[in-house]
Amino acid sequence: MGKNTLTETETRFAELIWSREPIPSGDLVKLCESELGWKKSTTYTMLKRLEGKGIFENRSGLVTAVMKKEDFYAEQSKQFVDETFAGSLPRFLAAFTRSRKLSDNEIDEFLKIIKEHKEE
Repeated sequence: MGKNTLTETETRFAELIWSREPIPSGDLVKLCESELGWKKSTTYTMLKRLEGKGIFENRSGLVTAVMKKEDFYAEQSKQFVDETFAGSLPRFLAAFTRSRKLSDNEIDEFLKIIKEHKEE
């Protein structure tokens, strides 16, 4: 997948930041020590890596998201559909529903989304 693909460890780290941002970098170090067992240097190395991917920034000791969690996962989904189903949402949906049926509520939600995003 594209440049914003995260490893499992990067994802755990990103989720910590997204759930608490903006977060002072010192607090992030303490949080990563308690939650992930990381040293200060590991936290800053990982933060630099995700800054390089354009997901977070550390400005004056305050870590914030450049890319919000919802936008990140939307981009991941788009990349997956592009790479796996040649960008075809109908092909993706057909594959997704091949092994499970959709409830009436799910169908209604899909139809609502489709209407909201229909090209004029």
